[in-house]
Amino acid sequence: MSAATAPSAPSAGDLLVDASHLTRRFGAVAAVSDVSFSVRRGEMFGLIGPDGAGKTTTLRMVLGLLRPDSGQVRTCGLDSFRERRRLSGKVGYLSQQFSLYGDLSVDENVAFFAEVHDVYDFVERRNQLLDMVRMTPFRDRLAARLSGGMKQKLALVSTLVHTPELLVLDEPTTGVDPVSRRDFWRLLARLQRDGLTILLTTPYLDEAERCTRVAFVDHGRVLTLDTPDALRAGEPGVMVEVVAEPRSAALSALRAAPGVSEVEVFGERLHAVLPGVEAKDAAAAAQGLADALRRAGVVVRSARPATPSLEDVFINRIRERGADGAAEVRP
Repeated sequence: MSAATAPSAPSAGDLLVDASHLTRRFGAVAAVSDVSFSVRRGEMFGLIGPDGAGKTTTLRMVLGLLRPDSGQVRTCGLDSFRERRRLSGKVGYLSQQFSLYGDLSVDENVAFFAEVHDVYDFVERRNQLLDMVRMTPFRDRLAARLSGGMKQKLALVSTLVHTPELLVLDEPTTGVDPVSRRDFWRLLARLQRDGLTILLTTPYLDEAERCTRVAFVDHGRVLTLDTPDALRAGEPGVMVEVVAEPRSAALSALRAAPGVSEVEVFGERLHAVLPGVEAKDAAAAAQGLADALRRAGVVVRSARPATPSLEDVFINRIRERGADGAAEVRP
């Protein structure tokens, strides 16, 4: 992010998570290595990466469930590990294996989790939350008889019943059907608008688009961190999106075209990256690629400048990290 657009540095009171140089090992494996990030009050911050990237381990250190081998983290103004008992009342945590009690009703599950947090005057709060997630008609139904999406909503209500300052979600929509997934994100957006701060992990790049800021993580390290718009705008050169037939011939021709550094396949679309081209010349570059494809006998349906997606950005950062790693171990 440029100095012209960078926000002013937040004060300590504006940070609900302040993680600095976190490292955590399990035997010889570094699950998290020198990870630093902060979460500002009122934002939705995403840790984005594939399985095994270190996202869950990072969350557990933020919540005080794991002690860092090195580095430190303060959550809601507290030392997350040393003051974890006090911290538990300030955060709501929805883990990948959140446990509802199937033989209890919706109401009874929420009551149980309220009492776990020593909240006994919870009825009004419970009613508001159930109404928000449209589950009031099902409050007497046993949790075991709920659909997957409804179970996730009930888990969210149970996590929020003690009115936390920070909501922490670990891959909350994994295994949820598309309609329930959309509804769940609408709920998160509403909670954020109401002032709740949200820290979440997800492997889905389309979900990253919904976050205020994101950190891409892989193999326990942060690859890059910024707003989605800034990450896309920061990609060098231009990208051209091509739809052409036959696709295999188009792919080969694009990879052989002068100035093209990478070509990625996204369904019927091909994304060609030209790192040496300036934005003002993007249209001419797209036309040049279309002409080259036609000379190669390819039928071009369209060729136009395109804004890189977060998936493009993530793939490029992974590739850059691989090149850097190769340079580090080169004899």
